[in-house]
Amino acid sequence: TMATDALKTMRAGDVISAKLANAYITVDGNRYLLFQAKKLEAKVEKEKKEVSILGRTMKGNKGYSAKGSGTLEIYKNTSLFDDMILKFLNEGIDTYFDLQVVTEDPTSNAGRSSMVLENCNIDEATITAFDVDGDWLSDSIKFTFENVRQPEKFKILDGMQA
Repeated sequence: TMATDALKTMRAGDVISAKLANAYITVDGNRYLLFQAKKLEAKVEKEKKEVSILGRTMKGNKGYSAKGSGTLEIYKNTSLFDDMILKFLNEGIDTYFDLQVVTEDPTSNAGRSSMVLENCNIDEATITAFDVDGDWLSDSIKFTFENVRQPEKFKILDGMQA
């Protein structure tokens, strides 16, 4: 057996700062740096079914479908998302867009990661708001997406390969 002190551990500098990211939106053929983004959480939920297996008391599980959804929080100083909602309300045209997130912390040896959420579509967004006791206008945009691409992946850190 290997002694615990012989195992490599992660360098503290290799964690990725949650603030060091960029977000880009591509809508109607135009690409924008979404620097008003504050927070993003996008998840893929696998849908699975139980599988009964002869000779076993434990059931298995098999994925058969997936769905993507997320929430994007922004400082509300762009009309990009309002335009999408108004286009749907006034013209019946639903807008789809791609959202790319690039994460890179120069202190980390993990390097750079890029994830693209394709065919995003707004579920819910705030059209207008004010708050006499508030500081800044913001919006929490709920959306779905239909595919994910990962053009760039983090590197395998030194010591991870067992």
